[in-house]
Amino acid sequence: MICLSENTHDPLKNYLRQKGHRIAEIKKTASVYDAVSDHTDLYLCRIKKEVILSPEQAVHIDSTLEESGISYILGSPLKGSSYPYNIAYNAAWVGSYLIHNLQYTDSSILKMAEQYELQTVHVKQGYTKCNLVVVDERSLITSDQGIAASLAKYPLDILLISKGHVCLKGFAYGFLGGASGRVDDEMIFNGDLSAHPDFKRITDFIENKGLNTVYFRESPLEDIGSIFQL
Repeated sequence: MICLSENTHDPLKNYLRQKGHRIAEIKKTASVYDAVSDHTDLYLCRIKKEVILSPEQAVHIDSTLEESGISYILGSPLKGSSYPYNIAYNAAWVGSYLIHNLQYTDSSILKMAEQYELQTVHVKQGYTKCNLVVVDERSLITSDQGIAASLAKYPLDILLISKGHVCLKGFAYGFLGGASGRVDDEMIFNGDLSAHPDFKRITDFIENKGLNTVYFRESPLEDIGSIFQL
């Protein structure tokens, strides 16, 4: 099961279906401001095999998840539609770490992190998952210098790339983490990654981790709130 925005580009959706994956499309809600109201990482956080889901989105995809035998933990309602009140689920699970602005993390996510004995890492950037391409349990890509600096003290391999070059309607730019996700042994990007100025550095980094890079030249690279394989 792959969770992604209902506004994901068709070439990516078709690719996933051809690979045999079922898709749960995240729907827009009035709980988050319009430009990002269909972004998966504002409603869902995955820690290992556990899924923590906001009630605002659960009503839209619970039957799809249940039909595939996927259970989830219901978190708390979002406290507001704009930053920082809409970031409760935007934490990033990376190996033995949970990374987020911990002041705003949903209590169910913190409880799950404690249950799995994850080390919680506080960063100022609340849109944490949006800003992180999680390649594997130790490898990350980000354009956020603050996140990179905060993580530098940990045994993580971090590729810092240039800001921008990712579309997000209503904003000057989006984030590469929000335009991507790992599915099996592939890092998949929603649009044309080759147009990014750091394309070679990004693909080299991913492929040096033993993964393949998949992208689609038919459409621009666009932030859709991450791609989650459950």
